[in-house]
Amino acid sequence: MPDLLIELFSEEIPARMQKRASEDLKSLVTNGLVEAGLTYASAGAFATPRRLALSVEGLLAASPTTVEERKGPRVDAPEKALEGFLRGAGVTKEDLDIRDEKKGQVYFAKITKPGRPAAEIVAEVLENAIRTFPWPKSMRWGNGSLKWVRPLHSIVCLLSSEEGAEVVPLELDGITAGNTVWGHRFMSKGAFKVSGFDDYVTKLKQNFVVLDPNERADHIWHDATTQAFAQGLEVVEDKGLLAEVAGLVEWPVVLMGNIDEAFLGLPPEVLQTSMKEHQKFFSVRNPKTSRIEKFVTVANRETADNGATILAGNQKVLSARLSDAKFFWENDVRTVERAKDNKGLEAMAAPLANVTFHNKLGSQSERIARIAALAREIAPIVGADADEAELAAKVAKADLSSEMVYEFPELQGIMGRYYAKKAGLSDAVADACRDHYSPLGPSDDVPTEPVSVAVALADKLDTLTGFWAIDEKPTGSKDPFALRRAALGVIRLVLVNGIRMELSNSSVNALRRCALSINVAEQQKVNAFGIVSENAQNAQRFDELANQAKELEARFRLGAIAQSDEIGLLADLLAFFHDRLKVFLKDEGIRHDVIDACLAMPGNDDITLLVKRARALSETLATEDGKNLIQGFKRANNILSQAEEKDGVEYSFGPDLKFAESDAEKALFAALDAADAKIKPAMAEEDFATAMSAMAALRPAVDGFFEAVQVNADNDILRRNRLNLLGRIRDICLSVADLTKLEG
Repeated sequence: MPDLLIELFSEEIPARMQKRASEDLKSLVTNGLVEAGLTYASAGAFATPRRLALSVEGLLAASPTTVEERKGPRVDAPEKALEGFLRGAGVTKEDLDIRDEKKGQVYFAKITKPGRPAAEIVAEVLENAIRTFPWPKSMRWGNGSLKWVRPLHSIVCLLSSEEGAEVVPLELDGITAGNTVWGHRFMSKGAFKVSGFDDYVTKLKQNFVVLDPNERADHIWHDATTQAFAQGLEVVEDKGLLAEVAGLVEWPVVLMGNIDEAFLGLPPEVLQTSMKEHQKFFSVRNPKTSRIEKFVTVANRETADNGATILAGNQKVLSARLSDAKFFWENDVRTVERAKDNKGLEAMAAPLANVTFHNKLGSQSERIARIAALAREIAPIVGADADEAELAAKVAKADLSSEMVYEFPELQGIMGRYYAKKAGLSDAVADACRDHYSPLGPSDDVPTEPVSVAVALADKLDTLTGFWAIDEKPTGSKDPFALRRAALGVIRLVLVNGIRMELSNSSVNALRRCALSINVAEQQKVNAFGIVSENAQNAQRFDELANQAKELEARFRLGAIAQSDEIGLLADLLAFFHDRLKVFLKDEGIRHDVIDACLAMPGNDDITLLVKRARALSETLATEDGKNLIQGFKRANNILSQAEEKDGVEYSFGPDLKFAESDAEKALFAALDAADAKIKPAMAEEDFATAMSAMAALRPAVDGFFEAVQVNADNDILRRNRLNLLGRIRDICLSVADLTKLEG
C-alpha cells in the first residue's frame, strides 16, 4: 500500500488561517479519496507560514472494481422510458436482464465500474481540492485563473512505496506537480528532492524548517521559559499568542530583550497588551514584584551576532510604541487627579453623555444612571454597602472615555481600577470597576466581592431588560448584543455567590427605568424632527418630516412600554433565563425535564432556590428508589386522572385508615404519615435533599400497595378511600416538584 505526500508551497499564509487550512486540506483530500474508492490507514496535516502539507498512509494502490445492479422500467413501459434508463446506466438493451416481479416483467442492468489506479484518482481529487479550497480570503495573480490565499509556487504530490516513489501527474495553471521542495527562505541551501514523508520531514529540518506547528510552539515555549528562569523571571502564559507566533516562523529563534526603565512604571497590563497587539512579544514578569521587566520575541532565522541586531531593532520600535502608551497613561492620570472633591472618575466619565449606547436606549451616561440606581437596590441583597455600590456603578465605565482604553479597548475595566485608585476611591469600588464586566464566558472567573457583584448584576440586568424593552432579543444563532452571555453571567453570579433574589422584582424596576430612557430618546427625536421640519426648504420634504414628527409624538405620548405589556415582557425574559439555566446545568448532567419539574413550583425566579431543588431531584432520580417511585407516582396519577374525569370529582379529601383492609394498604398509610412528617418541615427550611429522600423512601410501600390492592374495588366506599389515598401520594410528591413534567 503506497503512502501519499502533498505539499502546497506559496508565499506567506496568515497565521490565523493556517490551522483551519491544514484541516480543510485533510478533509477535502481524504473525503475525495474515500468517495472514489480509495481507503487509507491514517492521515496527518501540517502547516508552516509558506506551506500546507498532508501525509496519507496505507492508501490503496487502486480503487476496487464494483458491480452495481440497477432496476429499470417494466418490459411493457414506453420506449422513451427504456431509452432514458439505458442512457443513465450506460448500457445497451442487449445487456439487460428480464426478471419476473409481482407487477410484471422488469428490466435489470448490471453496471460494472472498473477500478482505477491511485495516481489518477489522487490527481483529480487534489486538483478539485485546490480549485475549491475555502480560504476566507484569496487572490489571483499573473494571467492564471487559479485563486489561492497568496501566490502558489509549487506542488509536491508523491506516491511512495517499497518499490520507490512516483510523482503523480498533475498540471494546474502552469504549475506541474513534482518532488522538489524548498526549505527556509533565507537559511536553506536551495531546492531538494524528497522520496516520502519521513524523508520530507528530515530534509526540511536540515534546511531549517520545522513542519509541525505544535513542535514549533513547544520549542518556543521551552526556550522562552528556560531563558526567563535563568534570570529569575517568568513568561506570562498566553496560548493564543503562542499559537500565532508559531504560525509566523518556520525556524523559531527565541530572543529575550529589555524594556527601557522609563516604561517599567506603566501598569503591567498596559505593557503586556501593547507588546502583544503591536509586536507579538511575550511579556516576562518578575514574580517578586509582578512587574513586566523584559520581553521575548521570536525571530525566523539565526544570525551571526546571535540576534543582537534583531533585538536592537525590536527594542527601538517597542520604545516608540510604549512612549505612546505612557503618554496616554499620564494624560488619563492627570484628568483624574486634577478633578476636585475626589470626583476624578466622574469627571473622566462626563464625555459619556455624548456617547450613544443605543439609539433607542439613550446615551452611555443615561445607562450608567440606570445601573447606579439598580446597583443601589441590589446592594442589600448581596451584602454590599448601598452608597459604595451606587458610586462604583457611576464610575465603573469612566475608563471608556480614557485615551488608554480608546487605544486598547480590551483594557476596559482593568484601567478603570487603576484610575479609581488614582482618584482615591476604596478598594471595593476600584475592584468593581475592574470586575463588573465579569463573567464574560463560561470559564471566566466570577466576582465574589459584594460591591463588584452588585454592579455586575445591575450592568447585566440593565442590558437584558433594555434590549427586551425595544424587542431586540436573540433570534436563532444571531445574538448581536451578547444577551445569552449576559443571562449566563447573571446565573453564574447568583449561583457562585449563593444569592437569594427574585429576578422578577429586580427586572421590573430595570425595565421601567429603560422605559423612561426610551421615552426620553423618543422625545429627543420629536424635537429634532420638529426643528428640521420647520427649516425644510422643500414643501414635500417638510410634509414628510412633519408627519414623522407627529408619529414620534404619538409614540411618546403612549409611552415606550404599555403597562399591560410589562408582565408579558418580564415573563418572556424569565423564560429566557430558564433556557440559559438549562444549558448551564446540562454540563452538570441535570436533565432539562428535571429543571422543568422544578420550574413549575413557586419561586422559580429565585435561581439559587431553583437550582438547589433541581440538584436534589436529579440526585434522587439517580437512585433505584427514586426511579421506581416516579413510576409509582405516574401510575397513581394516571389512575386518579382517569377516575376524576369519569366521576367528575377531585380525590383529594383525605383517606380514612379505618377503611384500610390489607396490611399493604395500612403500610402505605403509615409510610405517607412518616414522609409527610419529614417533608413539610424540610420544605419549610428549603432542605430539598431531605424532603426528596423522604419522598423516595415511599417506594416500598407504594410498590407493595399496587401489588396487593385493587384500587377500583366493587365497593364504592373502598374505591373512593383508595383513590383519596392515591391523591395523598400525588399531593406529597407534587409538594416537592412537579413530577408530571418528568419524561420516561
